[in-house]
Amino acid sequence: MSPDDLVRDHTIYSCVMGSRAFGLATDTSDTDVRGVFLAPTPLFWRFEKPPTHVDGPAEEQFSWELERFCALALRSNPNILECLHSPLVTHADDTGRELIALREAFLSRQAYDSFVRYALGQRKKLEADVRTQGAPRWKHAMHLLRLLTSCRDLLRTGALVVDVGDQREPLLAVKRGEVPWSVVEVRMARLAAEAEEEEARSPLPPEPDRARVEDFLIRTRRASAGRPLPDEEIMRPRVLPGP
Repeated sequence: MSPDDLVRDHTIYSCVMGSRAFGLATDTSDTDVRGVFLAPTPLFWRFEKPPTHVDGPAEEQFSWELERFCALALRSNPNILECLHSPLVTHADDTGRELIALREAFLSRQAYDSFVRYALGQRKKLEADVRTQGAPRWKHAMHLLRLLTSCRDLLRTGALVVDVGDQREPLLAVKRGEVPWSVVEVRMARLAAEAEEEEARSPLPPEPDRARVEDFLIRTRRASAGRPLPDEEIMRPRVLPGP
Protein backbone atom coordinates (compact mmCIF):
# COMPACT_ATOMS: atom_id res chain seq x y z
CA MET A 1 0.00 0.00 0.00
CA SER A 2 1.53 3.29 -1.09
CA PRO A 3 1.61 6.41 1.09
CA ASP A 4 -0.85 8.08 -1.27
CA ASP A 5 -3.23 5.12 -0.89
CA LEU A 6 -3.09 5.51 2.89
CA VAL A 7 -4.25 9.11 2.56
CA ARG A 8 -6.88 8.41 -0.08
CA ASP A 9 -8.37 5.32 1.54
CA HIS A 10 -7.74 5.69 5.27
CA THR A 11 -8.12 9.37 6.15
CA ILE A 12 -10.24 9.77 9.28
CA TYR A 13 -10.08 13.55 9.56
CA SER A 14 -9.21 16.40 7.22
CA CYS A 15 -9.54 20.15 7.32
CA VAL A 16 -8.46 23.37 5.68
CA MET A 17 -5.70 25.22 7.49
CA GLY A 18 -3.54 28.25 6.84
CA SER A 19 -4.92 31.69 6.06
CA ARG A 20 -8.38 30.37 5.16
CA ALA A 21 -8.85 28.79 8.58
CA PHE A 22 -7.33 31.80 10.34
CA GLY A 23 -9.73 34.21 8.64
CA LEU A 24 -6.80 35.91 6.91
CA ALA A 25 -7.35 34.69 3.35
CA THR A 26 -7.06 37.02 0.38
CA ASP A 27 -7.75 36.42 -3.32
CA THR A 28 -4.30 34.87 -3.78
CA SER A 29 -4.33 32.58 -0.73
CA ASP A 30 -3.68 28.86 -1.19
CA THR A 31 -5.98 26.20 0.21
CA ASP A 32 -3.87 24.19 2.64
CA VAL A 33 -5.37 20.78 3.42
CA ARG A 34 -4.27 18.89 6.51
CA GLY A 35 -5.40 15.46 7.59
CA VAL A 36 -5.02 12.40 9.78
CA PHE A 37 -4.98 8.86 8.42
CA LEU A 38 -5.25 5.58 10.29
CA ALA A 39 -2.78 3.06 8.92
CA PRO A 40 -4.35 -0.44 9.11
CA THR A 41 -2.96 -2.27 12.13
CA PRO A 42 -1.67 -5.29 10.12
CA LEU A 43 0.77 -2.99 8.35
CA PHE A 44 2.62 -2.57 11.65
CA TRP A 45 3.28 -6.32 11.86
CA ARG A 46 5.84 -6.11 9.07
CA PHE A 47 9.45 -4.96 9.28
CA GLU A 48 8.66 -1.97 7.08
CA LYS A 49 6.29 0.24 9.07
CA PRO A 50 3.76 2.69 7.63
CA PRO A 51 4.93 6.29 7.26
CA THR A 52 4.35 8.71 10.12
CA HIS A 53 3.31 11.41 7.65
CA VAL A 54 2.58 11.86 3.96
CA ASP A 55 3.12 14.94 1.81
CA GLY A 56 0.40 14.84 -0.86
CA PRO A 57 -1.03 13.37 -2.97
CA ALA A 58 -2.68 16.70 -3.85
CA GLU A 59 -0.82 19.99 -3.85
CA GLU A 60 -0.82 21.81 -0.50
CA GLN A 61 -1.89 18.57 1.23
CA PHE A 62 -0.14 17.06 4.25
CA SER A 63 -1.30 14.26 6.57
CA TRP A 64 -0.11 12.55 9.73
CA GLU A 65 -0.65 8.97 10.85
CA LEU A 66 -2.94 8.96 13.87
CA GLU A 67 -0.35 7.91 16.44
CA ARG A 68 2.14 10.54 15.30
CA PHE A 69 -0.59 13.18 15.30
CA CYS A 70 -1.64 12.31 18.85
CA ALA A 71 1.96 12.28 20.10
CA LEU A 72 2.59 15.76 18.70
CA ALA A 73 -0.72 17.06 20.04
CA LEU A 74 0.13 15.78 23.54
CA ARG A 75 3.30 17.89 23.32
CA SER A 76 1.15 20.94 22.46
CA ASN A 77 2.61 21.30 18.98
CA PRO A 78 0.98 24.53 17.74
CA ASN A 79 0.42 23.35 14.15
CA ILE A 80 -1.20 20.11 15.31
CA LEU A 81 -3.47 21.69 17.91
CA GLU A 82 -4.63 24.33 15.43
CA CYS A 83 -5.30 21.61 12.85
CA LEU A 84 -7.54 19.78 15.32
CA HIS A 85 -9.42 23.03 16.06
CA SER A 86 -9.85 24.20 12.48
CA PRO A 87 -13.29 25.71 11.82
CA LEU A 88 -13.13 24.28 8.27
CA VAL A 89 -13.46 20.51 8.71
CA THR A 90 -13.84 18.81 5.32
CA HIS A 91 -14.06 15.16 6.40
CA ALA A 92 -14.51 13.16 9.60
CA ASP A 93 -15.59 9.53 9.84
CA ASP A 94 -16.60 7.88 13.12
CA THR A 95 -12.98 7.67 14.30
CA GLY A 96 -12.34 11.22 13.17
CA ARG A 97 -15.35 12.47 15.12
CA GLU A 98 -14.06 10.70 18.22
CA LEU A 99 -10.71 12.41 17.69
CA ILE A 100 -12.47 15.77 17.49
CA ALA A 101 -14.32 14.95 20.72
CA LEU A 102 -10.91 14.45 22.37
CA ARG A 103 -9.68 17.95 21.55
CA GLU A 104 -9.78 19.18 25.14
CA ALA A 105 -7.77 16.15 26.33
CA PHE A 106 -4.74 17.48 24.44
CA LEU A 107 -4.88 20.99 25.91
CA SER A 108 -2.75 21.93 28.91
CA ARG A 109 -0.58 24.70 30.30
CA GLN A 110 2.30 23.10 28.38
CA ALA A 111 0.99 25.12 25.45
CA TYR A 112 2.77 28.14 26.91
CA ASP A 113 6.20 26.54 26.54
CA SER A 114 5.58 25.04 23.11
CA PHE A 115 3.85 28.06 21.55
CA VAL A 116 6.22 30.66 22.98
CA ARG A 117 9.32 28.55 22.28
CA TYR A 118 8.22 28.19 18.66
CA ALA A 119 7.46 31.92 18.48
CA LEU A 120 10.89 32.78 19.87
CA GLY A 121 12.58 30.70 17.18
CA GLN A 122 10.54 32.39 14.48
CA ARG A 123 11.23 35.84 15.89
CA LYS A 124 14.99 35.23 15.75
CA LYS A 125 14.62 34.45 12.05
CA LEU A 126 12.71 37.69 11.50
CA GLU A 127 15.36 39.67 13.37
CA ALA A 128 18.02 38.10 11.18
CA ASP A 129 16.07 39.20 8.10
CA VAL A 130 15.94 42.75 9.44
CA ARG A 131 19.71 42.77 9.97
CA THR A 132 20.58 41.30 6.60
CA GLN A 133 17.79 42.61 4.36
CA GLY A 134 16.48 45.65 6.20
CA ALA A 135 12.99 44.23 6.73
CA PRO A 136 11.37 41.05 8.01
CA ARG A 137 9.21 38.68 6.01
CA TRP A 138 5.99 40.49 6.79
CA LYS A 139 3.73 37.50 6.25
CA HIS A 140 5.71 35.57 8.85
CA ALA A 141 5.56 38.54 11.22
CA MET A 142 1.79 38.58 10.87
CA HIS A 143 1.48 34.88 11.68
CA LEU A 144 3.81 35.23 14.64
CA LEU A 145 1.55 37.91 16.13
CA ARG A 146 -1.44 35.67 15.44
CA LEU A 147 0.22 32.71 17.16
CA LEU A 148 1.15 34.71 20.27
CA THR A 149 -2.39 36.08 20.49
CA SER A 150 -3.78 32.57 20.16
CA CYS A 151 -1.47 31.31 22.91
CA ARG A 152 -2.44 34.12 25.29
CA ASP A 153 -6.16 33.60 24.69
CA LEU A 154 -5.88 29.82 25.02
CA LEU A 155 -4.23 30.15 28.41
CA ARG A 156 -6.73 32.81 29.46
CA THR A 157 -9.91 30.99 28.45
CA GLY A 158 -8.95 27.32 28.14
CA ALA A 159 -10.26 27.27 24.55
CA LEU A 160 -8.26 27.36 21.33
CA VAL A 161 -9.87 29.62 18.71
CA VAL A 162 -8.23 29.52 15.28
CA ASP A 163 -10.11 32.29 13.47
CA VAL A 164 -8.62 35.71 14.30
CA GLY A 165 -12.00 37.47 14.23
CA ASP A 166 -11.77 41.23 14.55
CA GLN A 167 -7.96 41.10 14.41
CA ARG A 168 -8.09 40.38 10.67
CA GLU A 169 -7.48 43.93 9.44
CA PRO A 170 -4.72 44.83 11.94
CA LEU A 171 -2.91 41.60 11.07
CA LEU A 172 -3.29 42.09 7.33
CA ALA A 173 -1.83 45.58 7.75
CA VAL A 174 1.29 43.91 9.18
CA LYS A 175 1.39 41.50 6.26
CA ARG A 176 1.27 44.44 3.82
CA GLY A 177 4.23 46.07 5.59
CA GLU A 178 2.18 49.02 6.76
CA VAL A 179 3.23 48.67 10.42
CA PRO A 180 6.84 49.58 11.37
CA TRP A 181 8.95 46.68 12.57
CA SER A 182 9.61 48.52 15.84
CA VAL A 183 5.85 48.56 16.54
CA VAL A 184 5.54 44.88 15.66
CA GLU A 185 8.40 44.06 18.05
CA VAL A 186 6.62 45.85 20.88
CA ARG A 187 3.41 43.94 20.16
CA MET A 188 5.26 40.63 20.18
CA ALA A 189 6.94 41.39 23.49
CA ARG A 190 3.65 42.48 25.05
CA LEU A 191 1.79 39.37 23.87
CA ALA A 192 4.56 37.09 25.17
CA ALA A 193 4.44 38.81 28.56
CA GLU A 194 0.65 38.56 28.69
CA ALA A 195 0.84 34.86 27.83
CA GLU A 196 3.27 34.33 30.70
CA GLU A 197 0.88 36.08 33.09
CA GLU A 198 -2.07 33.98 31.92
CA GLU A 199 -0.11 30.73 32.23
CA ALA A 200 0.12 31.15 35.99
CA ARG A 201 -3.66 31.40 36.43
CA SER A 202 -4.87 29.42 33.43
CA PRO A 203 -7.94 27.16 33.78
CA LEU A 204 -6.07 24.53 31.74
CA PRO A 205 -4.64 21.50 33.57
CA PRO A 206 -0.86 21.30 34.07
CA GLU A 207 -0.61 18.33 31.70
CA PRO A 208 -2.76 16.80 28.95
CA ASP A 209 -4.94 13.75 29.58
CA ARG A 210 -2.49 11.25 28.14
CA ALA A 211 -4.36 8.21 29.49
CA ARG A 212 -7.58 9.18 27.75
CA VAL A 213 -5.79 9.71 24.45
CA GLU A 214 -3.89 6.44 24.77
CA ASP A 215 -7.12 4.54 25.47
CA PHE A 216 -8.57 5.99 22.26
CA LEU A 217 -5.50 4.99 20.26
CA ILE A 218 -5.43 1.43 21.61
CA ARG A 219 -9.14 0.89 20.95
CA THR A 220 -8.74 2.23 17.44
CA ARG A 221 -5.76 0.00 16.71
CA ARG A 222 -7.61 -3.07 18.03
CA ALA A 223 -10.67 -2.32 15.92
CA SER A 224 -8.48 -1.89 12.85
CA ALA A 225 -6.75 -5.21 13.51
CA GLY A 226 -10.07 -7.01 13.14
CA ARG A 227 -10.81 -5.57 9.70
CA PRO A 228 -9.42 -7.37 6.65
CA LEU A 229 -7.15 -5.43 4.33
CA PRO A 230 -8.66 -4.74 0.90
CA ASP A 231 -5.59 -5.89 -1.00
CA GLU A 232 -4.36 -9.43 -0.35
CA GLU A 233 -0.97 -8.44 -1.76
CA ILE A 234 -0.37 -6.42 1.39
CA MET A 235 -0.47 -9.54 3.53
CA ARG A 236 1.71 -11.64 1.24
CA PRO A 237 5.05 -12.15 3.06
CA ARG A 238 8.06 -10.69 1.37
CA VAL A 239 10.99 -12.90 0.46
CA LEU A 240 13.96 -11.48 2.28
CA PRO A 241 17.49 -11.97 0.95
CA GLY A 242 19.53 -14.63 2.62
CA PRO A 243 22.35 -13.91 5.07
